[in-house]
Amino acid sequence: MYMKKLKRVLCCFSALLIIVLSVFSSSAITYDYSKIEREMVSDTILLVNMDTGIPVIEKNADKVRYPASLTKIMTYIIAMENIDDVYNTRVKIRQDVLDPLLGTGSSMSGLDYKVGEKVTVIDLLYCLMVTSGNDAALVLADYVGNGDTEKFVDMMNAKAKELGCNDTHFVNPHGLHHEDHYSTANDLYKITSYALTLPLFSEISNTATYYCEGDDYPLVTTNFMIDVNRGGEYYYTYAQGIKTGTTDEAGRCLITTGIADGYAYMCICMGAPYADSVNNGAMLDAREILRWALLDLELARMITPETPVCEADINFSAGEDTILLYPAKTVNAILPKERLEEDVRVESDIPDSVDAPIKKGDVIGKATVYYKGEAVQTVELVAGEDVEKSGFAYTMHVFKSILSSWQFWIAFVIAIILVIVYIALISNVRSRNKRRNVKKYRRM
Repeated sequence: MYMKKLKRVLCCFSALLIIVLSVFSSSAITYDYSKIEREMVSDTILLVNMDTGIPVIEKNADKVRYPASLTKIMTYIIAMENIDDVYNTRVKIRQDVLDPLLGTGSSMSGLDYKVGEKVTVIDLLYCLMVTSGNDAALVLADYVGNGDTEKFVDMMNAKAKELGCNDTHFVNPHGLHHEDHYSTANDLYKITSYALTLPLFSEISNTATYYCEGDDYPLVTTNFMIDVNRGGEYYYTYAQGIKTGTTDEAGRCLITTGIADGYAYMCICMGAPYADSVNNGAMLDAREILRWALLDLELARMITPETPVCEADINFSAGEDTILLYPAKTVNAILPKERLEEDVRVESDIPDSVDAPIKKGDVIGKATVYYKGEAVQTVELVAGEDVEKSGFAYTMHVFKSILSSWQFWIAFVIAIILVIVYIALISNVRSRNKRRNVKKYRRM
């Protein structure tokens, strides 16, 4: 019980971390895709650098779409978070649970041949993710929901809200079409990023062939990008996982990752033409996009807190008259490896001068980093050291300010006039008194 609570706490923390990253690391760079030779056919594309959360390609990423079997990523999440021991917990396969799939043409994992048997949850999870078994989705939903699939779906929707997915709503655990069953690429990125923090998800979603307990025939992945034996033109060495999805209404959909040379990208393609029975456009798009990203892009450290951006003038300083300003945090961006030095510039926005005293770390202004004229990120600029205030310098400043004030000079002129008037009046009075004294003397 304790471990179950601990797992939920850790999962909630991971979810919060994912949401924070997705908010603070967004970039507005427009990339040159000219080296991607293939013309993209997916209606929605999202490519995100997983280390930073920076989106690299965004095409209709907020467009509400039908997710098809990409739904099963959330099904995995709810099952994993509500079943303590996936290896030893066994679930009895019941025909009434599978009956809703009759006549739907659903992708199945063979559970209809195991009715009455008990299957381990770990095998059900492989059935869910490897062969995209709708039967496994219903069995897991029925088990976790205590016989109530709708209760399980409610848990899916609650989890979506918890992860900040405001444009997602589930109606079932498998992804068969329903008009009120939808999501977006951005929401699916949040959901999948969270799923990658859960036990076994990376391993299971990257499995091409798996044998369930007692079977002599394997489960085979629907994701040709990770199947070296059957993938053909779709196979990509650096692809890992994650999930395919296809319905008439959703088109061909795919979520996968590409990992190489210390870089990791998640690529989401949705709405590729379903009518094209020869080519899976979502997989072809993802393969070319990941290849381009891993070959042509890199994480560039544009400014760091260790390197000053500019300096500011200081008033009333007891020492230097300027102070160096540093970024409050590092600014990273995913940029082309082949770029010109002049493509990157930093513009600072600081006051003309700053009054001492100043403490190290005080926010003085801000700086914006640009790539080819487009803003990447704006950060605060902080003082790199303490600056003491000079009392003498401040007194002289006050004195100079008084002398340079027009009010002072008006008052000074008025004072001079008053003095002159006063002197004139005094002189006039003395002169009259003197004349009076002279007259008085003469009379005597």
